[in-house]
Amino acid sequence: MAKSFSESYKNAGVDITAGYKSVELMKEHIKRTTVFGNTSDVGGFGGLFHLDMTGLTEPVLVSGTDGVGTKLKLAFLMDKHDTVGIDCVAMCVNDIICVGAKPLYFLDYIACGKNVPEKIATIVSGIAEGCVQSESALIGGETAEMPGFYPEDEYDLAGFAVGVVDKSRILNKDLIKPGDVVIALPSSGVHSNGFSLVRKVFDVENRDINKRIEELGGTLGETLLTPTKIYVKPMLNLFDRITVKAAAHITGGGFYENIPRSLPDGIGVKIRKSDIRTLPVFDLIAKEGDIPERDMFNTFNMGVGMTCVVSSEDADQAVKILKTAGEDAYVLGETIESEEGVTIW
Repeated sequence: MAKSFSESYKNAGVDITAGYKSVELMKEHIKRTTVFGNTSDVGGFGGLFHLDMTGLTEPVLVSGTDGVGTKLKLAFLMDKHDTVGIDCVAMCVNDIICVGAKPLYFLDYIACGKNVPEKIATIVSGIAEGCVQSESALIGGETAEMPGFYPEDEYDLAGFAVGVVDKSRILNKDLIKPGDVVIALPSSGVHSNGFSLVRKVFDVENRDINKRIEELGGTLGETLLTPTKIYVKPMLNLFDRITVKAAAHITGGGFYENIPRSLPDGIGVKIRKSDIRTLPVFDLIAKEGDIPERDMFNTFNMGVGMTCVVSSEDADQAVKILKTAGEDAYVLGETIESEEGVTIW
């Protein structure tokens, strides 16, 4: 490997030796994600993972893939690259947890205009942190240097996660009936969707995003770059304790798109507006962008990163379990007979 070098390729803008250095620098971060089952070394042709079948009668693999989107523009503007990896992992593992699955491993894809090993390693440090938070292994990835396709100081980031659930424990939304309770798990901020609108509203490229805004309790840049919360540990703990009928990751499409995905036909959700603990950043977005309330709830998480549906008799216990796990969960609404999906009143 040490002899691998192409002067011609380097003159075209691709330095393969930078790629080797990136791998060496990221190894310390990847090591943090080692869990039982992780059997691969960095740099091989495929990531290996030994699936532990203990306790699994009918194992079902569950996968999810996503990226960070134009939130990366904020990372470029702030020259801060150690948290977007958390976003990338979160957007994948939060999806597969909604099936009831435990994440096993993650792989990333980083495409950049110029491979700066230290920057790539910093990005991977965030990915590793996301994997640690979700108790999954970072077993591989790809860094592609693409001069002329991306500007030298920019990159794109995507990845995918794989989890497992026993078939009998897959969340079953068909168990939902009118009168069940919807529980909210708070978000940490805007998370990783809606940033094309956010950037337009705040005109971030032409604004001092490092200026403190009192209602946010910090700078605009810090607030917007806050990484997506990962809900894996509290939700798995909840699954082990009570029957959760469904869960929804509130991402692009907000309340109106995501909550109905977790409901059977003929069932809707009724939410009292005053019960939603909206974060200040969303009030500021709506105010500065003059955005209608319906559009806000159809684009952003509004302070609710995940919801789950439980029987009314299990609601208090569900909230207690989640609070014990560090989530300031609360009752968001209830299920009703409806074809409307979500009703906010």
